[in-house]
Amino acid sequence: MIQDHPLGRLLLPLLASIVALTPLAIDLYLPAMLVIASDLNSDLESVQVSLSSYLGGYALGMMVFGPLADRFSRTRLVQVGLFGFAISSIALAITREIDVFCALRILQAFFGAAATVVVPGVIRHYYKEQTAKGMSYVSMIMMVAPLIAPTVGAALMLVWHWSAIFFVLALYASTLLFITLATSIDVPKFTNEKITIHFFTKNYLTVFANKAARNDILTSMLVSFAFFCFLTSVPFIYLDYYNVSEQLFGVLFAMNIIALMLGNFLNTRLVPKIGSRNMLYSGLIIGLLSGIAVLAESLADMGVWVIASTIAPLMMSLGIIASNADALILIAFEKHTGTATAVIGTLRFGSGALVGPLLALVQPNSTIPFATFMFMAVVLAGLCQMRQRNFI
Repeated sequence: MIQDHPLGRLLLPLLASIVALTPLAIDLYLPAMLVIASDLNSDLESVQVSLSSYLGGYALGMMVFGPLADRFSRTRLVQVGLFGFAISSIALAITREIDVFCALRILQAFFGAAATVVVPGVIRHYYKEQTAKGMSYVSMIMMVAPLIAPTVGAALMLVWHWSAIFFVLALYASTLLFITLATSIDVPKFTNEKITIHFFTKNYLTVFANKAARNDILTSMLVSFAFFCFLTSVPFIYLDYYNVSEQLFGVLFAMNIIALMLGNFLNTRLVPKIGSRNMLYSGLIIGLLSGIAVLAESLADMGVWVIASTIAPLMMSLGIIASNADALILIAFEKHTGTATAVIGTLRFGSGALVGPLLALVQPNSTIPFATFMFMAVVLAGLCQMRQRNFI
């Protein structure tokens, strides 16, 4: 267990802080989107594309660094990622062109992937069959970041300027970099192969050839698509459609993130008793019921508090499904956890990168497209699990 590491229980908060790079990079600037669009002489849709740019860059980084995590020092990979993330964050703070802004978001995400791709393998090494429990602990601690991020982002804009958001991200990554220089998060490696195209293709084929894990990989991807539908749509829904203040936006967003944390907390308590597969099924049932409710409320054009309170159990279900689907995948690949994480992350954030363009194509003027996308993603995830059990 985690007590075997020199850092003991402090290792989990460190891993969670590293994983928090991405939610911080996304959620801190959500309340600033309208201001950034105005300051960069652009529109909200273009700034929303910068979110998709980040997700695409993260997916690309996962593809590159995942197999490398199975071959090289995980500590060194984290340090490279944190350094690159900090430098690109500083560049984002000083740019004044929307195209450059989107390009730098890709670079920031690419390096962020190098830091975060190693974490699930470390958890898998120490928790073994209880990987879902360890993943939920890290997710629960990490969720403090998106819980406070929109409020902090709004406060930084009040105190200074949206650029402060990216300077804070640079400071955060630099702090973690100094911590990792004083400790190690390395775990056993199972290969010393030379880095060639064959090395990458062999590792990826090993993961994709595992039929038992395929439906869990698709489930993880679809649930992530639903989650990024929420993240991409929430500025429009709360700030534009319902016209709430930036401060109230932080409260509503926090309410939904607390629900996500609650899902992970319940998972840490229940998964040792009933297993990851049964917890995944429970999450799907909650997700389907709450997805139906959100869609019905959107069609009825109900108020912001009704929608926000119904999104909460849907978010809780996404946390339960994602933690257990990812754990089941990692358990199947002891010697290729980095590559398996890369597959999960690439599909997860690659599908998330589609959300912005899809919403821009639909040009939503209500909450209906958002609710429909989320509901359909959960339905498809349920079909994947039915196929896993050979029901269809």
